[in-house]
Amino acid sequence: MSTHEPYVPPKVWTWKTENGGRFADINRPTAGAVLEKALPVGEHPLQLYSVGTPNGVKVTVLLEELLALGHKGAEYDAYLINIIAGDQFGSGFVDINPNSKIPALLDQSTSPGTRVFESGAILVYLAEKFDAFLPTEPAGRAECMSWLFWQMGSAPFLGGGFGHFYAYAPEKLEYPIDRFAMEVKRQLDVLNNNLANRQFLCGDAYTIADMANYAWYGTLVINDLYNAQEFLDVASYTHVARWANEIQARPAVQRGRRVNRVWGPEEEQVRERHSASDITEI
Repeated sequence: MSTHEPYVPPKVWTWKTENGGRFADINRPTAGAVLEKALPVGEHPLQLYSVGTPNGVKVTVLLEELLALGHKGAEYDAYLINIIAGDQFGSGFVDINPNSKIPALLDQSTSPGTRVFESGAILVYLAEKFDAFLPTEPAGRAECMSWLFWQMGSAPFLGGGFGHFYAYAPEKLEYPIDRFAMEVKRQLDVLNNNLANRQFLCGDAYTIADMANYAWYGTLVINDLYNAQEFLDVASYTHVARWANEIQARPAVQRGRRVNRVWGPEEEQVRERHSASDITEI
C-alpha cells in the first residue's frame, strides 16, 4: 500500500526537468539539434556512431560477424557517442538520426551516402547488403523478421520500463517495478518456450534476430543486466541461458561486445574502432 499522496495529472502537462532522475540532463520533450557539432568521418565504407549499450552491440556484433565471413566491404569506423554528455543532440548526429538515439550508420559506399537509423533497420540493411544472416526463402525470412520485430517492440518494456524503474528511477515504486517485472518475465518465457526445441530463434540458422535478442535478453540472463538476475530468477530460463552462452562464445560476438564500450574492466573496453587491430586479444 502506497503512503504517497495520490498523483493527479494536471490539465496540461509541463516539463519538470528535475523529475528525470539519472538521465534528467538528456531526456527532453523536444527533438532536433541543440548544438552545432560535426561528426568525425573515417576512411572505411561504413561509419558507425554509437555506444556499447545493447542497441549498439547489435550492430557491432553483426559487423564483426560479417568481417569474419570475409566481407571486406563491412570494414567500419566506430565512433563513440557520449549520450550522457549529449553528443546525440549535435547537428551532425541529428542529420543522420533525427530521433537522436544510438546507433546511427552512414554508408559511404553509395553516392550520396546512405543514412540508416534504428538498430533493427541497420541490421536489416547490412544483412541485405551483404546477403548474410537473413534468410531469403519467404517462410524463413518471415520468421526471422518476426523475431527481430518482436525484440524491437518488446525491449522497451525491459529497458525503459523495468530497467528504468528498477535500476535508475530516483525513487523505487512498487507498482511500475511489479508491472514491468511481470512483463519481462513473460517475455523471457516466450523466448524460453521457443528455444526449447530450437538451437537458435528461427531454427538451425544463426540470424540477425539472434544478434538483436541476445544483446538485450542474453545480457539480462547471463551478464546480469540491471543487476536483476536474482530478482527476476533468470536462472530458471535454462533454454535462454543455453542459447545466450552459445552466442556469446562466438569470437565475433566477443569482439562486437567490446566496441564503443566505456565501462567495466579496462581490458574489455574499445572506445573507438577503426581497424581490426584496435580489438586486441584478451
